[in-house]
Amino acid sequence: MRTIGLLGGMSWESSIAYERIMNEEVRRRLGGMHAADLLVRSYDFAEIERLQAAGDWEGAGARLAADARCLEAAGAEAILLCTNTMHRVAPAIEAALTVPFLHLADTTAAAVTRAGVTSVGLLGTKFTMEASFYRDRLARRGLDVRIPSPDARDHIHGIIYDELVRGRVEPRSRALLVDVASTLIANGARGIISGCTELELLLQPSDLSVPLFPTARLHALAAVDFALRA
Repeated sequence: MRTIGLLGGMSWESSIAYERIMNEEVRRRLGGMHAADLLVRSYDFAEIERLQAAGDWEGAGARLAADARCLEAAGAEAILLCTNTMHRVAPAIEAALTVPFLHLADTTAAAVTRAGVTSVGLLGTKFTMEASFYRDRLARRGLDVRIPSPDARDHIHGIIYDELVRGRVEPRSRALLVDVASTLIANGARGIISGCTELELLLQPSDLSVPLFPTARLHALAAVDFALRA
């Protein structure tokens, strides 16, 4: 089994989800007392959020790249960044590594394509929905990516930063997400990407009339595929 390095803890709610999914999947495939072989760098998210708010993406990229090198030096044979938003600095991380960097948008696009979907709605932080780093990567894989209205983007961003990363899961916020997703579906989206790992605490496949693509789960399962590949 290959060792996987996780850059996580943004927030820790998502890195715990990654670890749980990967450990459960390895046990399901191998049985017995098997579990995933992981190296984890978890963060004080308040420090990362300050860099985001200040627009210091270069500083954030340098920090994550240095930590990725540490994981590689400790024996990681591939690196995952357990957050959609911070894939804005993925090029800096990839440039620092000699082992594979498993890009979250690529694993998501592959799952969407396998499902036969070409038009998707993207939900996430404002950074992810509005900037080009994520949408363009999906578009290069042949996907038509749609995002919510500006007001809806503000509401979703608030749900993530004011509630989910603080461990709060509110029924009214689930209802809002379902309404936003339903509007995207009515406007032609044939699938919805849960483009923030914390959103998977709220939005479930049963909430929607089209496929839901949970990015954390898809990313974690792709990592298990890599880890167990002969």
